[in-house]
Amino acid sequence: MRVGFAGLGRMGAHMASNLARSGHDLTLWNRTRNKAVALASELNCAVADSPRALSDAADVVVTMLADDPSSKAVHAGEDGLFAGSTETFIEMGTMSPDHIAWLAQQAPAGARVIDAPVSGATQAAADAQLLIMAGCTPDVAATLSALFDAMGKQTIYLGETGRGAVMKLSVNALIHGINQTLAEAMTLAEAAGIEPDAAFDVIEASAACAPMLKYRRPIYLDEAAHDVTFTVALARKDMEVTVDLARKLGTDMPQGRSTLDILERAESEGYSARDMASILNFMRGHNT
Repeated sequence: MRVGFAGLGRMGAHMASNLARSGHDLTLWNRTRNKAVALASELNCAVADSPRALSDAADVVVTMLADDPSSKAVHAGEDGLFAGSTETFIEMGTMSPDHIAWLAQQAPAGARVIDAPVSGATQAAADAQLLIMAGCTPDVAATLSALFDAMGKQTIYLGETGRGAVMKLSVNALIHGINQTLAEAMTLAEAAGIEPDAAFDVIEASAACAPMLKYRRPIYLDEAAHDVTFTVALARKDMEVTVDLARKLGTDMPQGRSTLDILERAESEGYSARDMASILNFMRGHNT
């Protein structure tokens, strides 16, 4: 299948690589062109000069973009994806359901937009072990299953456009809540004189341990020694969109609002580009 891929950040570069290695005819585009050129050289694939050219070169376009504004900029306009000839667009970034609805409304006649965000960190993306949440039925995605299988370990089909986006926000709200609660639990234990390694040993062996705590343990215990995998700024963006969705749907999210408040405070103190695990250090710095 001819696949266009736009958005070669920490996750997207791995996902695009797995598509190429699965035998798909891949073309890349990235706002920072040198990233696309470097990856294309490694994968022996093509680079498009614009989103429109990417759309013209592919049967399916996959986008892995940071937020609603970046997705809108890539899809719309004279040189956007929608100006090209592709008829299937798969948005795999974390977007608001309102933006997914906007994409579906703005897509060319006869084209389809599928929201298929993913859950999993950069290593899961590299290992093709992502969970994919698809806002469509299995029948609609029948011809796309090979793409999903090349990038993920499982695809769950949620039936309707926009439901993938809702579930991704729901999952991320849980993840960011766990991240915050871990920081509080660790600082409580440390305040009582328990060493961080020992505290984490207990948490990791307990019923409360989520998979993300296991694979993020090295970052929690030595943030400076590890690459950033998911920034505080992105976590704050996720929680802003999630809290706004809850408001629109009339559901209460007291913990979500508290998590958002702490992420905003951390950003205001210079944590924006640091890994979300840095919230542990932020909480340590606010202990009295």
